[in-house]
Amino acid sequence: MNVTRAALLERAESFRAELTARAPEFERARRLPPDMAAKFAEAGFMAMLVPQAYGGLETDPLTFLDVVETLAEADGSAAWCVFIGATSGVTAAYLPDVTAREIYRPGTITGGVFAPRGKALDRGDGTYDVSGRWQWGSGTQNAHWVMGGCMVLKDGKPDMLPSGIPHTRMFLLPAEKVTFHDTWHVSGLRGTGSTDIEFAPQIVHRDYSVGLTSDVPLARPLYAFPVFGLLTIAIGGVALGLARAAIDALIELAGGKTPEGHRRPLAQRAETQEKVAEAEALVRSARSWLRGTVGDAWAAAERDGVLSVDQRRDMRLATTHSTRAAARAVDLMYNLGGGSSVYETSRLQRCFRDVHVATQHMLVATPTLELTGKLYMGLETEISQL
Repeated sequence: MNVTRAALLERAESFRAELTARAPEFERARRLPPDMAAKFAEAGFMAMLVPQAYGGLETDPLTFLDVVETLAEADGSAAWCVFIGATSGVTAAYLPDVTAREIYRPGTITGGVFAPRGKALDRGDGTYDVSGRWQWGSGTQNAHWVMGGCMVLKDGKPDMLPSGIPHTRMFLLPAEKVTFHDTWHVSGLRGTGSTDIEFAPQIVHRDYSVGLTSDVPLARPLYAFPVFGLLTIAIGGVALGLARAAIDALIELAGGKTPEGHRRPLAQRAETQEKVAEAEALVRSARSWLRGTVGDAWAAAERDGVLSVDQRRDMRLATTHSTRAAARAVDLMYNLGGGSSVYETSRLQRCFRDVHVATQHMLVATPTLELTGKLYMGLETEISQL
């Protein structure tokens, strides 16, 4: 299926009014409504990273990033659900052909958690006894197939790969075989439905699993990008979209607000002008670096079919920096808004809550600075999830 970059961005933009209007509904429901998820699937967003061989769009990473950022300017939760659905689609590139064709039909939504918090006991006949429970199952209540990462066990002990790291696999189950626990009572990104998911003990064939750190994906440029890299740049896209929304909201507010104890409107105060300029610099510079590293990596993927450790390192740091810079920009705007920022009707308070939940994701949290710092200094470190 061929859909141009321009068409995807136009579709993302076309959702802006509806997402803005329905954002309070998403928050009250604490999930993305099924009709909204279906609209996103119909627009092709959930298939952006699915191989063309299985009816997907196989979109380049910069287009994927820009679609997510555009949606996040309207609503962070909706954008988050889209990128989880999209990155879950990369799994198709690792699955056996017959399984990928069974699962990834038109309109299919997949989602789940990559972290290996489950257990998979190797039965020795191509099947596993699988069980587990995972947090942060964003968008999974709208998924047709749900996935969960597992530690592979043999004879009761962790199976080790030749590289010396534990063998992990991510297993896919039809949604009707998954239990969803109502645990998503949180401060921000409330509309993502990131509830706990659970696989009761059951036997699953190896063909319904992938080893993201051990299996070889389809030999296509997009799949030279590690899944964790695609997942991470999308978090940066959400954060940057939220920062842009916060700046726009503050500028709109500042034109008509005169702070208590002041005679001049907020827009006329030097502090406002300085901090808006600082926020713009933070967002634009972070966005430029992120897009630059992703663009360089994509050029290497198209040219060589592989990304270097340095390119993966730079993308991870650029994304982590973008998320932190976006949070700083949102904080500046939220504080400038004063008392107006705390009301539920204020876009600023939702941007503030959402961006500070995004910063807590393990792939952009503070430890990534340690990881990338070690690589810059030439020190040995584990890079399987880089």
